[in-house]
Amino acid sequence: MPWGGAVGAIVLNWFALLCSHVSAFTTIYRLKLDFIRHIASLPLGFHTANSSGKLRKVVDENIEKLEGFIAHQLPDLAGSVAAPISALVILFVFDWRLGLASFVPIILSYLIQMIAFSGKAAQTFMSKYQSSLEDMNNAAVEYVRGISVVKAFNQTIFSFRKFHETIMTYGTFVKEYTMSFETHMALFLVIIHHVYIFLMPVIILLAGGSADYPAFALSALFYIIFSFSLAAPFIKVLYVSEIGRQIADGIERMDATLDAQPLPESATPETAFAYAVSFEHVTFSYNDENEAVALKDVNFTADQGCLTALVGPSGGGKSTLAHLIPRFYDVATGAVKIGGVDVRNMTSDYLMSLVSFVFQDVFLFKQSIADNILIGNKDASREEVIAAAKAAQCHEFIENLPQGYDTVIGTKNVHLSGGEKQRIVIARAILKNAPVLVLDEATAFTDPENEYKIQKAFEELMKNKTVIIIAHRLSTVRGADKIVVIDKGRVAEKGRHDDLVKPRGLYSRMWEQYTASLGWTLGGKQGACHV
Repeated sequence: MPWGGAVGAIVLNWFALLCSHVSAFTTIYRLKLDFIRHIASLPLGFHTANSSGKLRKVVDENIEKLEGFIAHQLPDLAGSVAAPISALVILFVFDWRLGLASFVPIILSYLIQMIAFSGKAAQTFMSKYQSSLEDMNNAAVEYVRGISVVKAFNQTIFSFRKFHETIMTYGTFVKEYTMSFETHMALFLVIIHHVYIFLMPVIILLAGGSADYPAFALSALFYIIFSFSLAAPFIKVLYVSEIGRQIADGIERMDATLDAQPLPESATPETAFAYAVSFEHVTFSYNDENEAVALKDVNFTADQGCLTALVGPSGGGKSTLAHLIPRFYDVATGAVKIGGVDVRNMTSDYLMSLVSFVFQDVFLFKQSIADNILIGNKDASREEVIAAAKAAQCHEFIENLPQGYDTVIGTKNVHLSGGEKQRIVIARAILKNAPVLVLDEATAFTDPENEYKIQKAFEELMKNKTVIIIAHRLSTVRGADKIVVIDKGRVAEKGRHDDLVKPRGLYSRMWEQYTASLGWTLGGKQGACHV
């Protein structure tokens, strides 16, 4: 019965969509987990070379588009293939001559599309299109992060040149590409929607010689009516193929990230029984190809139980040295060792358990303060969290927050100063209690009073530990056991403060400039302003 076929079609369509959606959601769930796990395993060098906007686009857009393709376009693809085949079979069943006349314009229209898409511009379009989207994503992220600066200087989006230029570049590129298909697309649509124009001359030509005119007239009428329905399935094929091209390019970009390999792990991992950090003839550059050397033949040892300070001009390589300890990068030549063991011979998990790292750029998750401190040690008790906070001199201001340690950062008008954030990150490192502690400008945002308190806390923290501190504020490291002066990627000087200030070397000049800056004050026109 007719209604039985309709019901069957509905049931089969529902079942097909159910299966495709289950497959799609399962696929993107696994893909996102695998992708996030993979990028988390990649070294810091990969993340500095690849912007967060690019990776966000892969996770949020490319993988999501794959879900749409599997859930919707894949079932459509089956129909898009079946419908044209069925239409072609029907065309040649009743009268092959009229079927051939209807088939010729279809072939002609697709030949036009093949000519259009086989050009050099079409072949490179999808890659440029995806790159343009990535550029806009990167610029958008940067714009949002810097919105406070834009607002403070009363600027608009047009003054934020990079973001505006990426939008305009994308718009110009897409418009030019679209207009390049103006003629081809117009011809394709005209031909595919007007098959009957090709069909009518053949009908007129064959009608005069037909032996059974009524039967031929019925066939001709059928082909004319049927020709109007040919456009839909063939246009759908074109639409699905375009979506497929986008998905294929997105998968290529995802594969490019997945092809990036984590730093190699030793087949016979070693463990350390002491925790002095030594740099032995270390040479390093961020890019092996045509890149200036960031570090050149660096030699020094940060002894266990001592405070070693890295100082020197900006861009000299201090932070680079610190990044080599937890193996964010691998050295080009030489070795970085902890307790005499090359860090490349340790497993990543074991190495990270040995090192606590406080970055110059503070980052706190939008979670409670307790949870942010617990990142240092998930198994720590509340008492241990509070003890770490007290050692980092942040317990007092945490207690004054609305929910104390359970206060979620960034909610209900809870905002912390730079110094407060810095001390929470220090508490996180204290809680981890790793034998090697690396502090990259850890006291950059503290006032003199809290800087003194943190220094006192460090006296307890550094017992039997290897502490390496990077600082521009020389008063912070005046009492260090060893000061290593880094300049242009090399060790310029090393020793204690009292020894280094005597000779007329780089550290001596830096100390003179620093002490001179302490006496510098702002001045104005006397009497010009009311007090």
